[in-house]
Amino acid sequence: MIRKIAVLTSGGDAPGMNACLRAVIRAGLYQGIDMYVIYDGLRGLVEGQIKQVNKDFTQDIINRGGTIIRSARLPEFKDPIVVERAADQLKDFEIDALVGIGGDGTFRGLNDLAKHGIKVVGIPGTIDNDVGSTEQTIGFSTALNTICECIDKLKDTSGSHQRCSLIEVMGRHCGDLAMYAALAEGAEGVICVEHPLKEDVLFRKLRKMKAQNKSHAIIIVSENLLDIHDLAKKIEEKTGFDTRTEVLGRLQRGGSPSAEDRVLAARMGAKSIELLLNDKCDSRIIGVKGGQIVDLPIEEAVNMKHEHTHGLRDLIDMLQ
Repeated sequence: MIRKIAVLTSGGDAPGMNACLRAVIRAGLYQGIDMYVIYDGLRGLVEGQIKQVNKDFTQDIINRGGTIIRSARLPEFKDPIVVERAADQLKDFEIDALVGIGGDGTFRGLNDLAKHGIKVVGIPGTIDNDVGSTEQTIGFSTALNTICECIDKLKDTSGSHQRCSLIEVMGRHCGDLAMYAALAEGAEGVICVEHPLKEDVLFRKLRKMKAQNKSHAIIIVSENLLDIHDLAKKIEEKTGFDTRTEVLGRLQRGGSPSAEDRVLAARMGAKSIELLLNDKCDSRIIGVKGGQIVDLPIEEAVNMKHEHTHGLRDLIDMLQ
């Protein structure tokens, strides 16, 4: 029987993590469970930074970005000795189950803990939307809105000077932020893993726009694919467009979570407690499929690859 549940946030922070933390704690308390938080993610778990909390802890955090219990990356968690130390910390505090909010790295860590007899539930929280077991992650909606707000502002100055703007967004190995932003902003081009650069096509399009005296061009690029400064020089040479680069960086991680992220966080947080209190249920990962909250066995979920482009590439080509 589960009497004590702990929750942590791990990996990169994402807007909506606090809203999810709130939901997990309140749902647990509602069921009469003693609730604990772990500061600084998996690193804090290994170090024993574990504290019991009550409902007051969750006051006024639903609209706050980041994570109030902080987050940290811990590459050493791949070491079985480190994992065993973390499991021992939970056992020392007599904690029966653990909820982890984060991305793929967090889920792999949870899976390792599950092998030590810890019942775990993972909740996808990452702005990149790159978790294979879900169509949407907590934080993606807010990050996308932030990108669009930035691009809207850049359009004003870009149009005033007839410029081409190369805008680098986050996403690691997933192009969802770039592709969704391109559609939302009517961008003239997008470059990401799922929609690779075709220089001849891009240059031809920009030369045509320049000849037609178009006011500006917006090109959105996923991080870590190419040097946007080098591409900017090529665009100037091949098209005549005055070209500027903008790297949005960690600006995309911040800000108050959107209503969509808050609702998603609440649904997933409550679901985690439901799963943990189900004695017949093993360790799980929560996700979204067809708009519905679903759950999968953790060992299955951690091996799933991200493929949720929903035909975006073809739609982008059609509308550009």
